[in-house]
Amino acid sequence: MEPVLTAAAAWLDTVGIGPWSRGSPLVYPLANALHLLGLVMLVGGIGIVDLRILGLWRALPMTGLSRALTPVAIAGLVLMAASGVILFAADGAALARSAIFGRKLIIVAAAVANAAAFRLIWRAHMGGWPDAAPGAARAMAAASLLLWLAAGASGRWIAYG
Repeated sequence: MEPVLTAAAAWLDTVGIGPWSRGSPLVYPLANALHLLGLVMLVGGIGIVDLRILGLWRALPMTGLSRALTPVAIAGLVLMAASGVILFAADGAALARSAIFGRKLIIVAAAVANAAAFRLIWRAHMGGWPDAAPGAARAMAAASLLLWLAAGASGRWIAYG
């Protein structure tokens, strides 16, 4: 993964994003704040849906909750991806060598794959379940919570690794 990340960092420098993110006193802190906002939107949105699938708040309909909060989670993921590119561009060469950053990217990929697989199962059941989710869906919801929290924690650990 390191050669791909090193090439990405070099390309971001070539097109000017790296120097821009390093050279402005506002760009990096703003990107960092937007990255945090994206994490809150993502984990806040999908985390509530995951907890409902796991059995909390049974009075709330799963379908309506998912319909309301999934777009918030997706917007958070998009915001994190965009701001993450800017954060990566600021110190891409070092991040490309970071084992913790590499693990974070793998965790994010696993979380996105889990979410995509879950959506396929959800749609196969015509938009959800009336009351209790099946065991496989509950396992995927638990995995979702753990993966997204692990991705967020990994991002924080990069500074210490």
